[in-house]
Amino acid sequence: MTAETEGSASAARFRQDHHLGVQPLGDLAEVIEQATGIDVAVLDVGPDEHGLTMRDPARGTVFIGVARTRNPMRQRSTLAHELGHALFEDWVDNDRGGDWSDRSPAEIRADAFARHLLVPARGLREFITAGSTIGLSALSAVVQRFLVSPQIAAIALRQAGYLDEATKQEWMTLSARQLAARFGWTDQYQALQASSDRRRAPQRLLARAITGYVEGVLPAQAIATLRGISLETLVEELGEAGVTPAERPIAWADPAELPDVHVDLAALDEDLAAADDDSQETTAPRNDR
Repeated sequence: MTAETEGSASAARFRQDHHLGVQPLGDLAEVIEQATGIDVAVLDVGPDEHGLTMRDPARGTVFIGVARTRNPMRQRSTLAHELGHALFEDWVDNDRGGDWSDRSPAEIRADAFARHLLVPARGLREFITAGSTIGLSALSAVVQRFLVSPQIAAIALRQAGYLDEATKQEWMTLSARQLAARFGWTDQYQALQASSDRRRAPQRLLARAITGYVEGVLPAQAIATLRGISLETLVEELGEAGVTPAERPIAWADPAELPDVHVDLAALDEDLAAADDDSQETTAPRNDR
């Protein structure tokens, strides 16, 4: 079985197992977290970083991190790509050498998984009207509908038999921003950019942190730091949602409820009396005559 076939089959199985049908996936981070329990975060990283998948071997927990970016379609494909690595358990040995830019079979398989997850062949066929002309407007519609890059859309259209190879190669040079400007959905694209260019903490982690805040054991600043917003903004948001720390009155003890305590001072009295006797002997006047 080729890497392409493995990736395609796994993507179809993932959609089937989680009842996702063949329609476009909305908030991909939310889909991954709810379907798999994997924590997903959008992070501030370097310009050459796109995504990573990590696994804690002791606890078996998995974490996917992707970079903030003004390219929302790339962020979605990166999320899908990293999910493919997690499902295939492509765990990387941190001590492994080699060229990370090499397109290994595992990378090719994860690419195939991402394409077929984001643009399932059946969903594409249902979207495109039979007998319609496949021009740039159709490419734009696929990009807008499935929220993928023109590169992924062109490959999907080619694999479905809608394009020839030359047209696919030509369309792969375009950008989603160009198509949005040409076909009137720039406002939607800019909204997607604003969303993909924000930090985002894993939902389960935030939920636990907010619970700690409500119970009074975690300061609000910790949550603000997780979300990358100011303390004032966070407190205002939580307050408007009715989320405030629980007031826990201090339970003072009633004196009448305190137990009787017997203290034996006899030993102390003896010590004090002995000290007085020694003092008197030391200060008594002497008769030298």
